[in-house]
Amino acid sequence: MKPFTDSQGRTWNVTINVSAIKRVRDVLGVDLLDVANGDLLSRLADDPCVLVDVLYVLCKPEADAKGVSDEDFGRGMVGGVLDEASSALMKELLDFFPSALHARALVKMFRKMKEHRATASELATDRTPGDSFGDSPASAASTPAASPSAS
Repeated sequence: MKPFTDSQGRTWNVTINVSAIKRVRDVLGVDLLDVANGDLLSRLADDPCVLVDVLYVLCKPEADAKGVSDEDFGRGMVGGVLDEASSALMKELLDFFPSALHARALVKMFRKMKEHRATASELATDRTPGDSFGDSPASAASTPAASPSAS
């Protein structure tokens, strides 16, 4: 059991066992057993909504006991809390797999996920509020009018 604290000051315990894996699979269609061979870690790193959904389902018995809905749970998952919760999930996954091979693969993937987050964070801090995302013009006024083609 690995704890994390959300932005509302609530402590949650991530527990991964066969029952929890089945619950996540049944509710979300996400197979936590696919972590070593599939793209699950990339999905969790790239999509905070998937990460929070998985965490909520893992913490659902605790959330039910506290009277916390999935929306309330999600409201508490911002900023550094996501990193703390993600680390708790990864550590619990490492502890679940008995095989040293799976553990090594998970450690390698966990490092890659942290590198990916660091790169994304660096890119986000390099942008200034006036930066444009993409190559599209700033406004329609800056786009030259199309000239009629001669037939």
